[in-house]
Amino acid sequence: MSIRAIFYDLDGTLRMNLPNGWHAFADFAQEFGLHSSPEDRLRIARWEHYYFAESPEIRSDRISFTDSPSFWENYSRRQLAVLGAAPEQSAELAPKLNQRMTEEYRPRDIIPDDLVETLARLREQGYLLGVLSNRSESFSGYLAERGLGEFFSLAIFAGEAGMYKPEPGVFHYLLEKAGVLAEESVYVGDNYFADVVGARGAGMNPVLLDVNNLFDAPGCPVIQSHRQIIELLERRDLWPGNGK
Repeated sequence: MSIRAIFYDLDGTLRMNLPNGWHAFADFAQEFGLHSSPEDRLRIARWEHYYFAESPEIRSDRISFTDSPSFWENYSRRQLAVLGAAPEQSAELAPKLNQRMTEEYRPRDIIPDDLVETLARLREQGYLLGVLSNRSESFSGYLAERGLGEFFSLAIFAGEAGMYKPEPGVFHYLLEKAGVLAEESVYVGDNYFADVVGARGAGMNPVLLDVNNLFDAPGCPVIQSHRQIIELLERRDLWPGNGK
């Protein structure tokens, strides 16, 4: 059975923030005296991916902090703890850092340079292309504005499925809408906890886009640029039953 469809995550994969939120936060924290090593920054980056992959912590925080300001201040407190701050220091700095992030963090919305060329080649090769995002609302307008909409046959947001990655059910929803089998599809995403774990749990073939070398031994193919997916698809040994 051959690969028929390539599905993508949106945030962090098809589009990226520059600088990353975790990087900006660590820079601001350093200005307040909390110095961070490269290892500290890797740790907070991995933790951010874990937290937003529908972790038990974020589910609990949504219940405990129902308004946006208190949620994000608590998030800053959690980030500080991951960076190694003591509880007292976290409590003191969280409001200040949350305010800095709110007022000064203005990342650029980046589309990777090699993305359009890669999508065009995949389409020419006959692959069905789609997007599955953990966003709660439609992002089709965004894809159209950035010149990406023409490449994708479907764009699914988790809010319409009522489930969020890494729940296998949201991937099954995508597959049903696309009309392809799990083993016929590849899912490309940047978040190991949401994308790799979720796609694998649904029986799909995950590929991790890891531009910052955050994850060791994810147990799936890893790429650092979009064009590398073309090379991966040519390797029949990576896809069970491909070409049979």
